[in-house]
Amino acid sequence: MQAIDHHAWTNHWRDRHPLEKLLPALSLLVLTLALPPLKIGPLALAGATLATVCGAGIPLKTALSVLAAPAAFLLAGVPFLAISLRFNDGFSLHFSPEGLQLALETSVRALAAVSCLSFLTLTTPLADWTPLLRRVGIPAGIVELILLVYRLIFVFAERALTGRQAQTARLGYSRLDRSVRSLGLLTGSLFQRSLEQARRLEIGLAARGYSGDLRVLQPEHVLSWPWLLWAMTLVGLVGLAGYWI
Repeated sequence: MQAIDHHAWTNHWRDRHPLEKLLPALSLLVLTLALPPLKIGPLALAGATLATVCGAGIPLKTALSVLAAPAAFLLAGVPFLAISLRFNDGFSLHFSPEGLQLALETSVRALAAVSCLSFLTLTTPLADWTPLLRRVGIPAGIVELILLVYRLIFVFAERALTGRQAQTARLGYSRLDRSVRSLGLLTGSLFQRSLEQARRLEIGLAARGYSGDLRVLQPEHVLSWPWLLWAMTLVGLVGLAGYWI
């Protein structure tokens, strides 16, 4: 999470208007869902990855690490689709070519879709989406709740890492029984601290006259229509290539 947030704030396209990244990514996502996955999927995956690495300057290792967890989850589900169970003459396992084809199409489509979303995650910080969410009619309370939860994720992740390091230094994970006990103590401590943190935030906002809307300074992003047209043209070329292959 910290690496993703760091690259979102420091990439080459950080100062671009959010729409200049949102519209091409969503258009590529729609093409991924609409066209045959084995045709458009590899092109969409390659296009989103190249835009992330070569365009935004995100390290290839970071881009691949973001895709690693969804890819592992998808690969774990392939055997369950490729193998069928039959109970006609007792219990038996059979390889299904149709199931393997379905698993391949599902995995390629899902991984291509995740690459489009990871492009947005790695190139645009969450704070840049705040004005856009408000303009489309999302209630201010929901937007602020998203920002607070996102901020608290990093706070409690740091506390969890610090607590685990302290337990490891005291041999809290040297055996299985100690590991279970240490994990339970760490989880209970984080839960208690999260309640205390929420209470302190509530008191702090009330002391500052919170009336349901938090106003913060936002950087001005100028929408570049030529850049957006160029990006949409590239997405259109990817869609045509996937359609005619």
